[in-house]
Amino acid sequence: MRTARLTTEPFTCPSCVKKIEGALERTAGVAEAKVLFNSNKVRVTFDPNSVSAAELAEVVTGLGYPVLATKVA
Repeated sequence: MRTARLTTEPFTCPSCVKKIEGALERTAGVAEAKVLFNSNKVRVTFDPNSVSAAELAEVVTGLGYPVLATKVA
């Protein structure tokens, strides 16, 4: 498992949290997704054999929250 940290544009509402976490957790290969509302970050634990960090960023961007940076550990 790997961890991706996605930095997004500022969130505008707390309901964004559930929307993003839900979409990521429904993505094949994702074990956990956590949105850090106040810091505009999304932490995702994922299986790199099933999904890439770039694909995770596409999910978030597709929801209307552009990803500005991605770090994988």
